[in-house]
Amino acid sequence: MDSATLFWLGQMGLMAQMGETLLYVDYYASPAADRQVPPPIPADRVRDVRIFLGTHNHLDHIDHEAWKIWAKTCPDALFVFPEAHREAVLADGIDSARACGLNDEEQIRIGDVTIHAVAAAHEFLDRDERGLYPCLQYVIEWNGLRVYHAGDTIRYEGMLPRLQRFGPMDAALMPINGRDGRRYRRNCIGNMTFQEAADLAGELKPGLVIPGHWDMFADNPGDPDAFADYLDAKYGMKCHIPTVMEPIRIGHD
Repeated sequence: MDSATLFWLGQMGLMAQMGETLLYVDYYASPAADRQVPPPIPADRVRDVRIFLGTHNHLDHIDHEAWKIWAKTCPDALFVFPEAHREAVLADGIDSARACGLNDEEQIRIGDVTIHAVAAAHEFLDRDERGLYPCLQYVIEWNGLRVYHAGDTIRYEGMLPRLQRFGPMDAALMPINGRDGRRYRRNCIGNMTFQEAADLAGELKPGLVIPGHWDMFADNPGDPDAFADYLDAKYGMKCHIPTVMEPIRIGHD
């Protein structure tokens, strides 16, 4: 088994170098006044990416202004997203041959990377009249390594065994910002609380646990220290609270 290197990009953004394949998941690269964390790599400086993944059609997960740029600056890249949002992605100038829409329980192999899609419940386990889920989670496999990216989700009945069927996860990035009435009233739909995320991690038992979705917006925060403490107290597991662009090695040389 080889090693891969992960880089947290803030919020649920993740960059992964897997052998010769460079991929980005949910990278929010556009500047904005309400951001507490600036984009670590300006969108127009992103190069040599093979795969861009977006979990759902919110700005901090599928950044359409950035995707418009990357459609031009990364001409060999493929874009992976929930099939429910194909029209919005094509509007970014991405050719249909490079637009890889997935739905629940579908997968795609790109070079030596396989991407598995699992439905996500961004507060609700929604599905449209075509049977398409607007929010996804991804299990990314490369050379015996598995990285779980939870996107934005709460835990729903049957989710754990659906993830466990892929086998042991080497790393998991999970949202911990939670949800409440105050946020819901202003149409800010929520995710797992830090306790729920810790319980999922404690049962899934990935090799490395990374909390996400806690740093970007002052009005939608999370508490990574509380997550880490609860995970340790209840399951005896450690998590890695990342800093932006810190290299995180998984696997073995």
